[in-house]
Amino acid sequence: MTANIIDRKDRPALDPKDFKGDVHPDWCPGCGDFGVLNCLQRAFAELGIPQHEIAVISGIGCSSNLPGFINTYGMHTLHGRSLPNAQGFKLSHHDMTVVAVGGDGDGYGIGVGHFIHALRRNIDLTYIVMNNSIYGLTTGQTSPTSALGMKTKSTPFGNPEAPLNPLTLALGSGAGFVSRVFTGNPKQVIEVYKAAIKHKGFALIDTFSPCVTFNKINTAKFYKDTTYDLNAKGHDTSDIKAAFAVAMKTPDGSEPIATGIFYQSERPCYEESEKDTLSIPVVDHQLGISPQRAKELKAKFK
Repeated sequence: MTANIIDRKDRPALDPKDFKGDVHPDWCPGCGDFGVLNCLQRAFAELGIPQHEIAVISGIGCSSNLPGFINTYGMHTLHGRSLPNAQGFKLSHHDMTVVAVGGDGDGYGIGVGHFIHALRRNIDLTYIVMNNSIYGLTTGQTSPTSALGMKTKSTPFGNPEAPLNPLTLALGSGAGFVSRVFTGNPKQVIEVYKAAIKHKGFALIDTFSPCVTFNKINTAKFYKDTTYDLNAKGHDTSDIKAAFAVAMKTPDGSEPIATGIFYQSERPCYEESEKDTLSIPVVDHQLGISPQRAKELKAKFK
């Protein structure tokens, strides 16, 4: 399992540059997604996981281009479908480290149904959502996390819908690791990414990743001025009621916004409950049937 791979002591030292892809990122200068990419590369290097034991899988959106910029196995799938693909990959290669990435529109909009079922299923993978509260790829429409009243290209008179709260949704759906970070605090981001990857089960990291082009409200300065480290305040990450209480606060800047690990509690992951079929990775199963089984099947048709 992934945890055994990470905990091995004989890993050679890795450099974040080892995870640099051949394609240069084409995000807008100043985009928060650069921070996600850099921190993820650092996290992999510090955990000592070699590139061939990692798969990064995305949906569609600016953020979902990330697998093309990192030197690991990867898949760029369909809009909102990163989690079905990531779960399928993990079940067939459950000895690998699998990280799904995407944006708030991709994961909390069209992909929200997959998100909820992935949480309750608890397959051992990490999900990084680059949350910029806007649809950046399609040039600035309201997203599921855009604030109430926010004026965008698609809501010129103000957003009439209350924003979705991914943290309370995750907590209420049975997630065992729920966290939030801001790309402007890379030290915290790296540590939370590492903790999420090491966690046995599904891990969510909602990542504030400001869109410098289309969201002039939820900017890097906005988050720098309003966020604080929840864990530095002595928060009990094993207390789900405390996690709910903090997560319920709307991150609109009206009061300080918590970042860090809100909740962590391990329970048996899906792979452990399917030991008969997943005792070895599906890709390593032998094809065909034994001569004895073939004889038994033929006898049924006589």
